[in-house]
Amino acid sequence: MEDEPRIAAWNAKVDWPLTGLTLVFLAGYAWQVLDTSLDPRARGVLDLVLTGIWLLLGLDYLVRLGLARRKLRFVRRHLLDLLVLVLPMFRPLRALRIITVIGVLNRQLRDDFRGRVPIYVGATVGLVGFVAALAVLEAERSAPDASITTFGEAVWWTITTISTVGYGDRYPVTVEGRIVAATLMVAGIALLGVVTASIAAWFVENVRRAGELVSEEVEEVSADVEATQVQLADVLAELRTISARLDALERDRRGGTTSPDPDRSAPSVRPSAWGRPDRSGPAQR
Repeated sequence: MEDEPRIAAWNAKVDWPLTGLTLVFLAGYAWQVLDTSLDPRARGVLDLVLTGIWLLLGLDYLVRLGLARRKLRFVRRHLLDLLVLVLPMFRPLRALRIITVIGVLNRQLRDDFRGRVPIYVGATVGLVGFVAALAVLEAERSAPDASITTFGEAVWWTITTISTVGYGDRYPVTVEGRIVAATLMVAGIALLGVVTASIAAWFVENVRRAGELVSEEVEEVSADVEATQVQLADVLAELRTISARLDALERDRRGGTTSPDPDRSAPSVRPSAWGRPDRSGPAQR
């Protein structure tokens, strides 16, 4: 949270320890649900450990609330976390404790896979589906007329529900199971929206990159055209200079052949011995 530096500092310190606790919670919860051979004493100890981890996660919420500068805004932004901490006090809503665990893991996944939306979405879908299958199985398998009595059936129901298909061959009959179903439906719609938005963002990003590449190529071609125009202008200038010089040489050549030579045009006249001018020419005898 950029506007809550103290909460950000607290999260940086406790995120990994809380992530470890949530993984222990998930493992213990899966063991408690899937292993039907556990004796009541072991099941009670395991439930006590899970409750202790859930209380530690609730303590994390209270610490972040105490560090928040604007506490009312923090409560509004994390209203679901508050409800999840309060509602599981009622026995039929005990499975909602798992939402607190999902919130902590989702926070860690969001930070680790920032910028890698497909990986983040895939991990979130897998986590939510696994947890929902465990929760609905715990709520349904002992109920009369239940259609979800094995983990395989719970996984199938989870897939059809989170994908918003809903075949209807498996459905919850208990209050707790229906609460899990409603939560999963909302999560499925939200995840579907995230996937759609991710695909749209991928297309927009590719189109933007293609546009940038085309713009770069157009700029390069424009630069080449401008350079070619400059070279052509230089060549034309040199051709004009050469043409002017050739015209000048042609004029000089023509002027030299047509102008009279004064030494050759006038006949040579020499005085003769008799006082008359002697015109050069062949001697007359």
